[in-house]
Amino acid sequence: MSKVNMLEEMSIDELRGFIPLVGGELTVVVQSEPGCGKSSLLSMIAADNGDKWRSPKDGYNIEGDKYDYVYVDCPVKDMSDIGMTIPNHVTKQLEYYVAELFNTKSNKPKCILLDELMKSPKLMQIIYTRLMLERMLGDKPLPDGAELKSIVFATSNNASDGVGDSMLAHAGNRVCIVPMSKPTVNEWLTWAGQTITIGDKIQARVSRVIRAAVSMFPKCLSSYKHSDQKDNPYIFKPSMTSLSFVSPRSLAKADVIVRNKDKISENALKVGLAGTVGAAFAADMAAFISLESTLIQVDDIIKNPEHITMPRDISAQLMIMFQAVDTLKTQDELSKFMTFVERIPSEEIQGVFFTMAMRTPSMLRLARNNEKISKWAENNHDMF
Repeated sequence: MSKVNMLEEMSIDELRGFIPLVGGELTVVVQSEPGCGKSSLLSMIAADNGDKWRSPKDGYNIEGDKYDYVYVDCPVKDMSDIGMTIPNHVTKQLEYYVAELFNTKSNKPKCILLDELMKSPKLMQIIYTRLMLERMLGDKPLPDGAELKSIVFATSNNASDGVGDSMLAHAGNRVCIVPMSKPTVNEWLTWAGQTITIGDKIQARVSRVIRAAVSMFPKCLSSYKHSDQKDNPYIFKPSMTSLSFVSPRSLAKADVIVRNKDKISENALKVGLAGTVGAAFAADMAAFISLESTLIQVDDIIKNPEHITMPRDISAQLMIMFQAVDTLKTQDELSKFMTFVERIPSEEIQGVFFTMAMRTPSMLRLARNNEKISKWAENNHDMF
């Protein structure tokens, strides 16, 4: 595969460490293709500080928070959303009042994300540029703490993406423009397989049918910048006319539809998925959804791992691997399931289970001390 020089890009994990280190003095502008997760950097940085990003209605000044976290959706903001100049009839002078969004009543350092900066009107970019370069809101400087400085960073799409991003010429050489790499399939699967709590249920971030489909069709997360991806039917391309395509963002959005598949018609499922991830990947996902109801269950496998009928279809085998990662709870269950895994003809499918087990925290706790996993890894070390 023809690749972009990865030395010219940072991963999202590198950026969540890089921005807090330099962002107090240098504005980092993160660029990537649409839907790669740039906007999540604010909540990631907050989490790394033990804080939580909150909207203004939730209030600021939460005890223990290191920063006030401020999200600015640049394309939809006008001058009054940032601040206004109002006459002071007592002093007979104009005074600039900063919008509540920035919580200037607090002296806590700010961590400000200017999201989709380059899609904002030129006049607004002038206002944002002063914030980025001088750390000023009107005539008011951003507060710094004893040890922490206020951070300002921004995101945009690439100019080559053709979605309306351009920066003021004089600003480009005054900031640090960092291309962000698209997550690899393994990186995305690791994130998608992490457990979250919704209501009283603990579940993976993204349904296993979507994770299995991504694993089966890894080119769905390729980049149009790779010269051999011109005919890739899944991905964003600047020349495309469809508004729906596969991206880390659209895959996460599609999970809402998949989780409610039993409550909607088959047609609504297919049309809804096509409108989220594009027609090509929607068709592939629909096939996995149909397959899910016919699968043997992991509970049945661990009762009879040596003799239970092995599905011939590779897609079915993949689905079972993801089902196992989501459901295995004990060393004994893992050992018995590994007996089944070792019967699978494809070493690649076996490798999918091993990789996911190593990347999923709940499974990793089991796998680290499992004799059968260790023996499999020793016998197949050349795969990795």
